[in-house]
Amino acid sequence: MKDANKTNNNWPFKKINYLLFAIGILVIILGYVLMATGEVDSFQSIKLAPIILLIGYMVIIPLSIFYKK
Repeated sequence: MKDANKTNNNWPFKKINYLLFAIGILVIILGYVLMATGEVDSFQSIKLAPIILLIGYMVIIPLSIFYKK
C-alpha cells in the first residue's frame, strides 16, 4: 500500500537542462538584436545573426531537452 501512495518525483529535467535552455533563449535574443541593429545589407544582418539564430534554435535548445547526465 505504501508504493501506491508514493508520489513520482522522477522529473526528467534537471538544473543543467534549465540552464542550457536559458542560454539558448539568450543566444536567440542576441541573434534577433544583432539582426535588428545592423544595416540592411551588412555582414551582421545577413550572415552573423542568422548563424547565431540557427545555433540557438537547432543546437542549444534541443541539447537542453535531450541532455542527460
